[in-house]
Amino acid sequence: MATTLTSKGQVTVPKKIRDYLGLRPGSAVDFSLGPHGEVILRPAEDTPPERRKDRFGKLRGTLDTGRTTDEWMHLLRGYDADASDPGLK
Repeated sequence: MATTLTSKGQVTVPKKIRDYLGLRPGSAVDFSLGPHGEVILRPAEDTPPERRKDRFGKLRGTLDTGRTTDEWMHLLRGYDADASDPGLK
C-alpha cells in the first residue's frame, strides 16, 4: 500500500492498516526502525486498551468442533490415551 507524504511530513495511514491496528482519530502511535531499515508502526502503549481492536475477537465462537478445551490440549500436546499424567516423567 502506497501513500503520499505531505509538505508537513504527514501521511494518511490506509484504512485497512488503521482497522487492523484499531487506530482511530487521536490514537497515539509509535514509529520505530526495523533491522532492515523498514519503518514499524504500532499503537502506542498509552493508547487505552478499549481503543485497540481485539484482532481475535472476530474469530471467537466461529469454530465448533464438538471438543472441549481440555480435549484440544490433550490432542495438541500429544498425550497418548494411556497417559493419565501429562507431566514430565
